[in-house]
Amino acid sequence: MSYQPDSAFAGLFAAFTGGAPDSIGAQLTQQMVERSAGDPLLVSTASDIALFPGGGAAPHIESFRKSTRGFIELTAVSHVPLALAYLARMRELGLGDDVCRQRIATLREHAQRVRSANTEQMWKDHVALRAFEGQERKITQMVEYTLAVSTDYLQRASADLALLDFATLRERYLDPDPAHVPVTMNEIMFATFCLAFIDIAYRIGNWLRDSGIAWHRAMVLVSGQSGRPTAGVSWSSNNMCHLIHSASEGALPPERLYVAPHAPGFSVAQLPDAQGLVSLEANYRRLWCHTRASVEVSRAAFDGYPAFRFVPESGTDMPPIGSLGDRAALVARLRRIMEDPQQLLSNCVASYVVDALRACGNKPELVPVPGFTNATFS
Repeated sequence: MSYQPDSAFAGLFAAFTGGAPDSIGAQLTQQMVERSAGDPLLVSTASDIALFPGGGAAPHIESFRKSTRGFIELTAVSHVPLALAYLARMRELGLGDDVCRQRIATLREHAQRVRSANTEQMWKDHVALRAFEGQERKITQMVEYTLAVSTDYLQRASADLALLDFATLRERYLDPDPAHVPVTMNEIMFATFCLAFIDIAYRIGNWLRDSGIAWHRAMVLVSGQSGRPTAGVSWSSNNMCHLIHSASEGALPPERLYVAPHAPGFSVAQLPDAQGLVSLEANYRRLWCHTRASVEVSRAAFDGYPAFRFVPESGTDMPPIGSLGDRAALVARLRRIMEDPQQLLSNCVASYVVDALRACGNKPELVPVPGFTNATFS
């Protein structure tokens, strides 16, 4: 028979924190929920952000990832050099030559289709982002350059699979001597990540500033899984923390933002009905207040003893970018986000973009993008 705690002790345990709605812990959480019902609640998930103004008002929701304009287009191009590196690793692990050539052919076919679809008008009229305004021609040239170089390399690799050996791939494709090419594929990966995140930081930052949030009362959750399961679980590794705090101009007390990786998320593509949104808000408010309860109790119960003060770590400890031509820093950032399972892939550029955008007076066209601003593609 499995062990069971003594019923009297179990009852005492449950009276405080057993999870029952009539426990002391649950009742304090409920009191806090009722007291803060009119406070703004901001919830960011893996791809969307919602503001629940409080007092029963309907939420305002904005997307910042796959469902937004330009994200898939730029990220698809970002992934092409990485796709070749993955093919190289698959071949290294024993992928047969015929299958490898089939994979190459499929990737090359997709790239050729994008080359046909990639026009300045497409970026102006279909993607149509304020963050890209005035730069559509150069983005078109960057995409064409990337795919022309990549399809040529893929064609040659199909004939000579030795071109997928990592040493050769680095020397001739990913990181050739910059004296011989306009820009390396390593720089392209950074630049395309950067451009995609400039739009995110610009739109979400403006959305937050225009929302009129009373930041000193705001209840903020970064909820659910972001990217890979091991990533984005702390302030320093989840770039939405830095973005939200920056948009508040420092008015949001950092201690009021909680990262809750195991909490439920939501998606604009699968939003519940009106009643479901009410329930979703209630769950998030309960979660925030439950987390906050121990903080407020501790401050009163242990007053007079040294207090904990939360100070966010600066950025994500990414290598600083000294100049537009600082290729070593760019590659170091790319390597960091791929090798450190705690990092979101977008952390490669996020801290740089958020800080640069703020320094440029929130004018996205003025943000210097390594591998793009300093490059000529035609």
